[in-house]
Amino acid sequence: MGLQIGELVPRRDIKLNELNGKLIAVDAFNALYQFLSNIRQMDGTPLMDNKKRVTSHLSGLFYRTTNLMARGIKMVYVFDGKPPALKYGTIGTRSEHKREAEEKYLQAKKEGNTEDMYKYAKQNIKLNDEMIEESKKLIKALGLPVIEAPGEGEAQASILAKDGCYAVASQDYDALLFGTPRLIQNLTLAKKKRLASGAYIPVESELIELERVLNILQIDHDQLICLGILSGTDFNPGGVKGIGPKKALMLVQKYKQPVLIFEAVERQLNDERLEMPFDWTEIFEIFKKPNVRNDYKIEFLDVNEEEIKRLLCKEHDFSEERVQSALDKLKEAKELGKQKGLNEWFGK
Repeated sequence: MGLQIGELVPRRDIKLNELNGKLIAVDAFNALYQFLSNIRQMDGTPLMDNKKRVTSHLSGLFYRTTNLMARGIKMVYVFDGKPPALKYGTIGTRSEHKREAEEKYLQAKKEGNTEDMYKYAKQNIKLNDEMIEESKKLIKALGLPVIEAPGEGEAQASILAKDGCYAVASQDYDALLFGTPRLIQNLTLAKKKRLASGAYIPVESELIELERVLNILQIDHDQLICLGILSGTDFNPGGVKGIGPKKALMLVQKYKQPVLIFEAVERQLNDERLEMPFDWTEIFEIFKKPNVRNDYKIEFLDVNEEEIKRLLCKEHDFSEERVQSALDKLKEAKELGKQKGLNEWFGK
């Protein structure tokens, strides 16, 4: 689910060296779900420790984060709080979809169909409280800030981006509706992504700039929110029947003001003897006045290698050699960065 406006949004590839020294607000839940979805064996089985506890999220979090840190990218991870009441319907629908995916996975397993096992396993992702808490511990052990939002993580991350972070990192588009000036998708060193079929597709980090989106679509931010609502958000999945992103864009460009836009939509629905399936003003308010905190503190600390190895190696059976290698590369990159800074200072 989520916001379905990707086909309308202009973007450009961005090289990771362009982000050197910049602070990125990462939508933590979005990243963790991505790791749980993609870091799997060929039959869809996630990575697990000797006690059969899933570790895909920790593996992705540790290796991707240390690689990005070694590139000089600073990150603050923003975790979701309590979702708005309107989102509970979406959560329930997702739970039903997961239950169906689990049944199909078991059937595929019975038939020995590894391709379908991989596909349906990706659709049955579970992120529990224990996973969330150990992810926070790992991030803090890496010396990075963790901010817990009172509501939607993307809303809080967007506030950080408005206040000084360079961009929000998320695979979803909701941060644009929350007003982030920049959105980065595919924030990774990986250059390819595996599909359920077993094929791989190229992946590049992409930058989406809100001002450019508005200029090219010839709309303002309020109209972008309306476009999102018409197309469908997490608070009104599916949007308005019969209105996709392109038709939604035509409507907001024609009627301009939110009230006039939805009056026109209601007239169209009435002609078809249908009713508006949601209160658009409630959803509009969520994006315009999100539940966020302004008392957050961003503080970077030293990497705690012992805590990292305790959590990953002792607690979850990670290879200490691989973990230490990643930490050594991070230290080398930091030392190289310090030396480069000194050389520039002394004109060498």
